[in-house]
Amino acid sequence: MSSSSRKLIWLDCDPGHDDAIAILLAVHCPRIQLLGVSSCHGNAPLSCTHLNVLRLLHAFGAPIDVHAHRGATKPLIRPVRADPEIHGEDGLGGVEGLPSLEDPALKERYHLDGRRSATDGMAKAVKNSYLNGQKVSIVSTGPMTNVAVFLTLHPELYEAIEEIVFMGGGVGLGNRGAVAEYNILCDPEAAQIVLDCAIKKTMIPLNVTHTCIFTKEIHKSLLAGVDGQPDDDSDPSSVSKAATPLRHMLSTIILYFASSYKSTFGFNDGPPLHDPLTIAYLCHPEIFKTKRYRVDVELAGTHTTGETVVDLWNYRKLSDDDWGTGKNCLVAESVDVAAFFDLLMDCVRMTDAVSPLNQ
Repeated sequence: MSSSSRKLIWLDCDPGHDDAIAILLAVHCPRIQLLGVSSCHGNAPLSCTHLNVLRLLHAFGAPIDVHAHRGATKPLIRPVRADPEIHGEDGLGGVEGLPSLEDPALKERYHLDGRRSATDGMAKAVKNSYLNGQKVSIVSTGPMTNVAVFLTLHPELYEAIEEIVFMGGGVGLGNRGAVAEYNILCDPEAAQIVLDCAIKKTMIPLNVTHTCIFTKEIHKSLLAGVDGQPDDDSDPSSVSKAATPLRHMLSTIILYFASSYKSTFGFNDGPPLHDPLTIAYLCHPEIFKTKRYRVDVELAGTHTTGETVVDLWNYRKLSDDDWGTGKNCLVAESVDVAAFFDLLMDCVRMTDAVSPLNQ
């Protein structure tokens, strides 16, 4: 597929185990051209999430012109959070095989990209792409602080943005509160700023991501690759060796995430893959069902701060004419789970061919 026919995207994230898989898809989905990645506070402190972006871009064989950009260290007005219970202290707990700063190639890239600003990087990528005749889709898989700051500083670039796709929120469902999802809860004011902008937006909520379970059968396929075969039909952790070092690294990501979700939330069949669904949506929107609603964020509720309030019954009688003041968001309601995992495994195969981990 030619570069001119691929969707241009900017990815803002806080890696995070499932963010890692989103980065893999963003680098290797054939219908996607990744312009840059920005890091944010969220699953771990920014010092960790930024380094994780660099480590993952390197491991996945990202093009050398796809840079990491350092973003917000904290929410707009609220105290900073982290989620070590789910992701470990550094955001990628349990991972094996990723390079450290002792790796010369990564060390050089870290020093170069450590000076790049998230907001400036987004603005430059969006402006230059628009001047070349293409709009950019912005993807958020963490707190939306960077995106909100960018939109506030650069309203002149709204027309150059195709869409904003974010993993966050839930319809009557939360994971870090009764009805609050973690990404939104970390910076609810930023999320509301994004929802209020007059740009097309798509929300991938927990209701959908919780259907995409990385089961033991899928894990066995990940480990086996083309050549290898798992040793045990029941437990992927019993496999002595994955087909490639890359697949081993990905397996350790999944195993840690599975353990966290089992102990914290009672997910016994495997962990849900939240963040990669944003990239899958842009690559293959036809595998999703969506419906347009008014969505707002509860900012002051005693028990509901961070809730995404979805006007399911059009109680406010708003129109589809404006993405800011009207029905402001497409909300994903379902996904073809098998099609999603087919896409993921295809992208893992492509990553295997270029990953420095396999060399």
